[in-house]
Amino acid sequence: MTDTTASPAQRRALYELDDELTELRALARDIAQREFRDLALDWERNGEFPWRNIALLAETGLLGVALPERYGGGGGSWLHAAVVLEELGASCYTTAMAALGELGVQTQAILHYGSEEMRERYLPGVAAGRVICAICMTEPDSGSDLSAMTTTVREDGDSLVLNGRKTLISRADVAQVFVVFTRFADDAGRRSIGAVLVDRDTPGLQVAERFSTLGGEGLYGVVFDECRVPAGNLLVREDGFRKMLHAFNGQRCLNAAISVGIARGANDAALEHARSRVAGGQLLGSHQGIRWILADNAIQIEAARLLVHRAAAQASDGFPRRYESAVAKTFANEMALKVTDNTLQLFGGHGWIDEVPAERYLRWARYGPLGGGTPHIQRNGIARHLLGEL
Repeated sequence: MTDTTASPAQRRALYELDDELTELRALARDIAQREFRDLALDWERNGEFPWRNIALLAETGLLGVALPERYGGGGGSWLHAAVVLEELGASCYTTAMAALGELGVQTQAILHYGSEEMRERYLPGVAAGRVICAICMTEPDSGSDLSAMTTTVREDGDSLVLNGRKTLISRADVAQVFVVFTRFADDAGRRSIGAVLVDRDTPGLQVAERFSTLGGEGLYGVVFDECRVPAGNLLVREDGFRKMLHAFNGQRCLNAAISVGIARGANDAALEHARSRVAGGQLLGSHQGIRWILADNAIQIEAARLLVHRAAAQASDGFPRRYESAVAKTFANEMALKVTDNTLQLFGGHGWIDEVPAERYLRWARYGPLGGGTPHIQRNGIARHLLGEL
């Protein structure tokens, strides 16, 4: 099993990216700006999954950058994934969210908790852009409160049988495999939660309603009705609650990386506008008030990026740690909302027009604090850590 903990050189990249990561960032930025940015609104409006973009990310090695080479990946770490997702977030939210599962917790959970048969079955396809993974955790009455989860799995001979309903699931319309958080029916404990892999064509699995979203990404309901899978599809049970929460730290870390990218993309648009827009007979960027907004945006973005890189580089046992991920996610999510709001205000009335980039960045930033655990939940975890309660 490969450890995706960053190397000492990558730890130094907390402050300055090394040559490898600098080249990776340049490649991701070039592809995102050249191929994805101008079509970002099109993907939102047509509601389609960006298969073209996923194929391009796979062809260039970016999609599997954090997977081991023996499974067709680049052998990188969480830091590599964070660098790529920042660049995608800066240009196209739909593509960033489409790639999040392949670069993040779904595939890393299979890598670190799954059997070798699971890894060989799914991971090469992930790196090649053929296998899309969806993670199923949220339920109609259970979001951040996992103790309220009602989806169950029971043993039945050589099979596992799932029953329950999930909601607000990304990529469910195209996923080939679902990583399903579930409670074990034979264990009444509040923490009797683990995960099972379910292939798309499994009888009893139904992708239900579609929810249109502010960011343009489709979210879906998923129903499991006597859904029977082989016993070998059990991803984790023993100590499953802790393990799956540990894995989910990766979702928090990479969610924060996308927020940094969204904020940076917004501020780049604000800088371009300030250099070209004339107000009061002067370039907008010559006004002190505008300059302070741009400077404050940059300060916040730089601080958030360092927190994300710290969380990614200090991963242990295969995944980022709880405290660093919670700090990075909370700060980056709230920072992105401030920066994108500042950017829209800087554009004035034009910022309200959907053809102008300011409004899309503000919309994109709004998802960060909703997915992967809200800032309120993160603050609870941060406080528990500070008080020594974890």
